[in-house]
Amino acid sequence: MSKYNLKDKVVVVTGASSGIGEAIALELARKGAKLVIAARNIEKLECLASKISSDGKEVLVVPTDVSKEEDCRTLIQNAVEKFGTVHALINNAGISMRALFKDLQLDVIRKVMNVNFWGAVYCTKYALPYLLENKGSVTGISSIAGFKGLPARTGYSASKFALQGFLEVLRIENLKTGLHVMTACPGFTASNIRNVALVADGSVQGESPRNENKMMKPDKVAKRIINGIEKRKTTIIMGSQGKMLNILNKFFPQIADKAVYINLAKEIDSPFK
Repeated sequence: MSKYNLKDKVVVVTGASSGIGEAIALELARKGAKLVIAARNIEKLECLASKISSDGKEVLVVPTDVSKEEDCRTLIQNAVEKFGTVHALINNAGISMRALFKDLQLDVIRKVMNVNFWGAVYCTKYALPYLLENKGSVTGISSIAGFKGLPARTGYSASKFALQGFLEVLRIENLKTGLHVMTACPGFTASNIRNVALVADGSVQGESPRNENKMMKPDKVAKRIINGIEKRKTTIIMGSQGKMLNILNKFFPQIADKAVYINLAKEIDSPFK
């Protein structure tokens, strides 16, 4: 099967202001795509757009809070007004959290679900007519937390499980339409997501509880994701740890439970031991 050529394709990337999203946008620019980059931080988006446009690539900046349906509608409308259509959507925007459920304010879960799950649903809904017309591609950036519940991350795991269920159904519904649907599950990646993760009372964690130097780098993750889109893959799980956990969870779920407990209990200031 020949690769899906991203050159001159209109691609919308949410959560593009940092980390994996920024790396995806830069990789797509190298592939010659026409980019629509979205996030809440307009300054960072403008900085990224400057990098992309300085190399002669076309890029549109759309400040977007994906937890708001109207922002997502406007994002897709602006993309179509600028470029005429949308060929691919990469739902990357996401936030994390870390706290035991017994200590957690419920509004924290709502915030995480609104960004990680509903943000993807909103953007996909408004982009879908164009994606179907173009037999294009929709991708959701999930996590190992989307196939194995991680302790102290109830809201985050729930949002990623929901995202993966949504994308799986979308893929099955479109088996005969030519729409490509992919779920990408990076392992722990060196990015800003843990620094801005929410704690029990909804405040920001501030510092990562994990050693970021030992994690996958965003540019490597981005290349894997773009390669998956080009090859029209349905699921990609990145990192040996994630792949091993996925297999372990399928055949020995109780052992997998203990493994994730032990691993995450070693984090700095872990809420459980």
